[in-house]
Amino acid sequence: MPAFPDRLDGLPVFAGVAGLARKYEGFILDQWGVLHDGTRPYPGAADCLRRLHDSGKRVVVLSNSGRREADNLELMGAMGFDAVWVDRFISGGEETRRALEARADPFHRALGKRCYAFTRGGDRTLLEGIGLTLVDRVEDADFLAVLGTDAPRRLARDYEPELRAGIARGLPMVCANPDLIRLLPEGTTEAQGALARRYEALGGRVFYHGKPYPAIYDACLEALRCPKEKVVAIGDSVEHDVLGAARVGIRSALIPGGVHATELGIRWGELPTAEKWRAFAGSAVARPDYLLATFNW
Repeated sequence: MPAFPDRLDGLPVFAGVAGLARKYEGFILDQWGVLHDGTRPYPGAADCLRRLHDSGKRVVVLSNSGRREADNLELMGAMGFDAVWVDRFISGGEETRRALEARADPFHRALGKRCYAFTRGGDRTLLEGIGLTLVDRVEDADFLAVLGTDAPRRLARDYEPELRAGIARGLPMVCANPDLIRLLPEGTTEAQGALARRYEALGGRVFYHGKPYPAIYDACLEALRCPKEKVVAIGDSVEHDVLGAARVGIRSALIPGGVHATELGIRWGELPTAEKWRAFAGSAVARPDYLLATFNW
């Protein structure tokens, strides 16, 4: 393991999670960019998650994934992460489904039942079985839902006809994943949030589920069952993991070699220079409490 400084521009630096485990009892973990790259686990990540579990720590994986909890756990299991190592897997997709079923707030209560869903590969299972009619044309919908996109094959600009049709009818939109960028083994591409942002830019109303919005953290804290000051969130995105934690008063550790790697001029497992970090942090929407090289013990 390379040697890392104790601090970078005043931020404490941890080479691994063991140091954080001495300070915190509850862990909120992002998955992509922390545990895996979408297809492969990062070196040492499965062992680190097992060690947290064996140490008696409470662990929630919090993802803006549009999948449900069981599907996400199955995906992680295929990459070597045992489901018993986490107390809950909470996702923007699961929160979206529950909100559309419960209709507990004015926005969701007013949506109607006919939904046109933007999906990845036509997968609309997230919305099945909760009393919705899933329609194939925007013209037949009461509201829009962004569950996924076919990026990089289709980007936000390629959905412009559907978006403008929704605007013409004044349809509200629900977004199950606010992420703007999705990490791929070969780089990055647009995520679902980019489509929702474009709809907003056209004048549409959007309700976002997931990070960095505070509501999803209530479920995390309920599952962790420990005081907020004993919880740390680990992620690779300032806009989602760090900002979301800051909004609810939770400390955060940023892995800089994830989604921000190109901007910081580094590869996975590396830390930026102090100069690069200062330039990045100067325009960032939030500041982490710690920097973490990788999710390893």
